[in-house]
Amino acid sequence: MNYDVVIIGGLGHVGLPLGLVWADAGLTVGAYDLDQAKGREISAGRMPFLEHGAEPILQKVYGKKFFLVDKVDEIANAKAVLITIGTPVDEYLTPQLMVITRLADQLAPHLRSGQHIILRSTVFPGTTRRLQDYFAAKGLKLHVSFCPERIVQGHAIKELRELPHIISSYSDEGRAYCAGIFRLLGSQIVEVGVSEAELAKLYTNTWRYITFAVANQFYMMTEKCGASVREVHRAMTEGYERGRNIPRPGFAAGPCLLKDTMQLSAFYTNNFNLGYAAMQVNEGLPAFCIEQLRANHDLKGMKVGLLGMAFKADVDDIRDSLSFKIRKLLAFHGAEVLCTDEHISAPDFFPLERVLNEAALFVVGVPHERYRTLKFPAGKPVFNIWNMDSVRAV
Repeated sequence: MNYDVVIIGGLGHVGLPLGLVWADAGLTVGAYDLDQAKGREISAGRMPFLEHGAEPILQKVYGKKFFLVDKVDEIANAKAVLITIGTPVDEYLTPQLMVITRLADQLAPHLRSGQHIILRSTVFPGTTRRLQDYFAAKGLKLHVSFCPERIVQGHAIKELRELPHIISSYSDEGRAYCAGIFRLLGSQIVEVGVSEAELAKLYTNTWRYITFAVANQFYMMTEKCGASVREVHRAMTEGYERGRNIPRPGFAAGPCLLKDTMQLSAFYTNNFNLGYAAMQVNEGLPAFCIEQLRANHDLKGMKVGLLGMAFKADVDDIRDSLSFKIRKLLAFHGAEVLCTDEHISAPDFFPLERVLNEAALFVVGVPHERYRTLKFPAGKPVFNIWNMDSVRAV
């Protein structure tokens, strides 16, 4: 079978929504992924994770324009191969560049000159050039491009059709091809050089991570002096145009922000002090919050309800969620932690109703929509950093 594009990592949070939207726009898309459980869900017409608006498209295009690819050698029948695999940092916060080169080893025997290789994974600067040189050394004349993803998980279907797409390539033909297939989504195309595209992606996530760290540092400073975080934020933003984008405090987590900040730091030979400071603040916030709780409550033997275990609101993804750090800290101080989540089932999670009935104190780890209007039992304290409620006020 011939494909317009085969997506490597095609059933993940980045590859699957893109593949579905492309298929809906008329491209013939193949999705190759090692996760067989997700493949079974797709075959049954079900999304393997929460992505608003995706399932009706899946049921419309599956078997017609969107297909599961079982063997990697089928990339030989594709005009383009798009790579969306994860690019993690290790336990020492060092980028794992070999992830891409190992994948290139697997792909090379099945590629032919003239095909397009589109890297969409967030990468250490220079990775795209390294991939280009790698294939060239094997005698493959490929059009290697870098087109980073920019979507917010859970809202990819909408944003893929609305947000501008960054396009870069090492060949004019590569740029033209990428611009053509992304323009099918109906959104703006922004063409830049490859190095500029790589940096733009890392800078965007790092900027967000740093701004969240500023808000969280302000939160901790305000709590230390006994002032109202809510009132300080209101004074900074109400009716004041230059203050309207100042974020509120919250747990900055997930598989991208910290990881991309550390990739940028490694690129800058570990001299990115601002990035490391942001990491210390954001990763240290759970410990600060637990200390605030301990100042007012004896946690030993107390049942504590932890609401929300995903890494952000209204998704079902727990990757790098700080709620698990909160759970460990609560347990370390002797609490019995009852975890619950609106979108995730796990053997050690409990129904919300049971948590509300049994817990003596509540911590909102993630502000799922339901929690925003939830009526907690009278007389039981609630710690909710997202609403800027001080533990002293509950």
